[in-house]
Amino acid sequence: MSLSVDPSRLSGVKRESTYLAVCSIQGGREVFSVRLPLTDVTALFPLPDAENPDEDNRRVNLRHAKEFGMYLANPRWVAPALLVRDAGGCTFEPLKGSNGEIGYLTIPWTDSGLSLMLTIDGQHRILGIDLEIKRVAHEIQGIDRALAKGGLKADRVEKLNAEKERFVAELERMRSESIGVDIYREKDGALARQMFVDVADNARGISAAVRSRFDSSKVANRTLDHVIRHALLKGRVDMEQDRMTKGSPHLIGAKHVADITRGVMFGTGRTSKAKEAALEDNEVVAAVLDFLDCITEAFPDLGAVADGTLSPQVLRENSLLGSVGMLRVLAAVFHNLRTAGVEAEAITGHFRSLAPAMGAPVQEVSIWRKDPKTSESFEVGAYAPVMRQQNISYIVEAVTGWYKKR
Repeated sequence: MSLSVDPSRLSGVKRESTYLAVCSIQGGREVFSVRLPLTDVTALFPLPDAENPDEDNRRVNLRHAKEFGMYLANPRWVAPALLVRDAGGCTFEPLKGSNGEIGYLTIPWTDSGLSLMLTIDGQHRILGIDLEIKRVAHEIQGIDRALAKGGLKADRVEKLNAEKERFVAELERMRSESIGVDIYREKDGALARQMFVDVADNARGISAAVRSRFDSSKVANRTLDHVIRHALLKGRVDMEQDRMTKGSPHLIGAKHVADITRGVMFGTGRTSKAKEAALEDNEVVAAVLDFLDCITEAFPDLGAVADGTLSPQVLRENSLLGSVGMLRVLAAVFHNLRTAGVEAEAITGHFRSLAPAMGAPVQEVSIWRKDPKTSESFEVGAYAPVMRQQNISYIVEAVTGWYKKR
């Protein structure tokens, strides 16, 4: 008996994957651009280890990675391409007629022993994807174990099956959705390290002010455009910068408006997704506008800014009200008193009684220096309170308490 074996049918376990890629040149290097299913990413590229950071990369922040993984649950998620360096493990086979620009890129798996990959930019995304896939898989396994034990009531079984379907659908979505990857072919280790430095140096982070304009996931940001129409803020909010310099023509920045909004709605307490979800945008806008009306009426200097007879620069030179910290304090006090059932008119009266104490710089005889709860938060000669969260909380507690004593 003679046997005929086709060797091409015998592949064994191939610890590699092949994708259609575009080949281009950047900085004299070949760059292969591909789109990978999320579930393929962790098989192809090394997983960052928070305890043992790669010597050619920065230490990974586990919390940041987890947050990105959780963000993937957003069906409208978006993320830039990963940047990866290949020291020679990948092979590229151009398609005929593509002029070498399109072809098959074979990438060894990270555990194959043939992978020569280094993450240049995106290690938190890679780890976040891995953590989220494992989390969903763990949830499915837990439900299967619970169902296998038996003895469950019908409604409980129905609920568990519904949860399993939801998690399976989530896993399938991660298999079907993709992320871009740019793979740079660079064999020189020193040049690869320089690539990491160059990417970090040339990246321009998004300022908190810009985030406040475009990040619609938080109610304080979504309502920004409506709040800044108030007479006190109209035309006086810096939409780009986070810090107000002494000579800035703006009163505050967009980030500060969001901070004040959170103060009005939550005081000095922590916010959460559940708290945010419970609020209607129009409810938030109304509350913040009430607060702005209150302080504009209570403090003549802010009223003068609102009607254009006093500039923000002059306000900062002569009043604590020109500081973001003091406005945050007032917003949180407003929240506390409204929560306690105090009417807006009474709060305005309370703030009006504080107007004489708003002069700057702070003097030793100031009320802020006399009260033990606030003395450490106002330095003599200062034009603003100490901005640490703990100090802000102390001041808010004191000023809220003064309402009963006034």
